[in-house]
Amino acid sequence: MKPIIGISGSVIIDDSGIFPGYRRSYVNEDYVDSVIQNGGIPYIIPFNENEEVIKEQLLNVQGLILSGGHDVDPHNYKEEPEQKLGDIWPERDQFDMLLLKLAEENGVPVLGICRGAQIINVYHGGTLYQDLSYRKGKTLKHNQGQTPTLLTHTVETVAGTKIAELLGKEKIQTNSFHHQLIKDVAPEFKVSARCVDGVVEAIENKDASVIAVQWLSLIHI
Repeated sequence: MKPIIGISGSVIIDDSGIFPGYRRSYVNEDYVDSVIQNGGIPYIIPFNENEEVIKEQLLNVQGLILSGGHDVDPHNYKEEPEQKLGDIWPERDQFDMLLLKLAEENGVPVLGICRGAQIINVYHGGTLYQDLSYRKGKTLKHNQGQTPTLLTHTVETVAGTKIAELLGKEKIQTNSFHHQLIKDVAPEFKVSARCVDGVVEAIENKDASVIAVQWLSLIHI
């Protein structure tokens, strides 16, 4: 049996076609393709606010991917919004955090990508830089604004971590589409990869059942 991998969905407002302004549930196709290419069955979990429905949906999966999207609401880590904070969607934050909570309670492994990585860190007590410009010291360009297939900066893995084992390399080139950064790493987690500028690019918990990466790893899986 191939594992069923849940992918957290989002909502987009379609301003074209025959239903302009219509809300549509979606995930980027790369998430679906990467699950299939790696032997899994993709199972899209559409955004909703019904806890009972979400619980039932989680019963169907053997793994969970928390997908990218909006900035994380800084109130989730006890900060006020700063000038360069992007668009937030608090309801999506709560949806993703509930998925994460239920997955961990059910023993379902979790991979957070981009925003999903930030959600994992914040849920477990970590914090974020609301924009990379607020980080002290030299910071490379982490929001490349080009095709996702373009590799733009170097990431160094930490020996002995699951990320290092999975990648099998001390250094890799990655794409990068985030302007928010992990600041304080959640207490239960350890850093498993950093950009060469020192920015945290991946974290994992003690048994690596929850892994979070800032780059869009699905593009290159």
